[in-house]
Amino acid sequence: MELPDGMVVAWLDRATGEVTIVREEYRAVALEVLAPYVSQPNGLPPSSMSPLPPRLPSLPPLTPGDDLARNRPGEALRDKLAAEGPGSLERLISWLLRRESEWSPWRRGLVGERRVGAELERLSGQGWYVLHSILLPNSVDIDHLLIGPGGVFNINTKHYPEKNVWVGNDSVTVNHGPPRPHTRRVRTEARRVQRVLERYSGTAVHVQPALVFVGVSELEPVATLHDVKVWHQREVAALGPLTGVLTPGQIQTLYAIARHRLAWAEV
Repeated sequence: MELPDGMVVAWLDRATGEVTIVREEYRAVALEVLAPYVSQPNGLPPSSMSPLPPRLPSLPPLTPGDDLARNRPGEALRDKLAAEGPGSLERLISWLLRRESEWSPWRRGLVGERRVGAELERLSGQGWYVLHSILLPNSVDIDHLLIGPGGVFNINTKHYPEKNVWVGNDSVTVNHGPPRPHTRRVRTEARRVQRVLERYSGTAVHVQPALVFVGVSELEPVATLHDVKVWHQREVAALGPLTGVLTPGQIQTLYAIARHRLAWAEV
């Protein structure tokens, strides 16, 4: 049984009559829909046609051009700067005059993503896999996606050198400035990641949204923020020993889905 958006919520083993619930919030509806089939011999419906088992969408064989494991940290920002950013002369003048330009936040973001990416890469020896700069439709990208024994983490990196950062339930402020929607956005990103992984794996997947800050002087998350992790750059190393959420087989399945560029084409 699946929802209109393709999310599998339950399935029936016609040989045994056993129902497997994937999404608990749909248990009552799933059992009601599948009840006529459970009551029949071999799980067959009371009509002459038996329902087909849920069909998961499949991805074509992975090619080097579609392999996101080849992406470097900050690759999407680097490409944007190369294609649309200032030329070498303009960069030199800005550097000599110590002058901010409209591209300065992008360059800081690139530095931040590279630093956090380096921290995440160090977790590979503990059974973790990391992907960087996953491009989504509408020119949005996932900074880092970490998959390993401790679960799946969608990580958004922010680089605010020597700034004081306050993280609220819905927004972030830097040096008491205007609110920035980082908290809401990382939640949205995590939901998009979850849809992709569940669509192609056919299983429920929890994706943990996380904000990682680089170079900040002070980081203060509000006490009521429970669903989004907030870390300094160096704190991501603490993820290494986490276990007990995903098995090695589940890790390999989710990583194989996530590294395929075409999996993200319609998210």
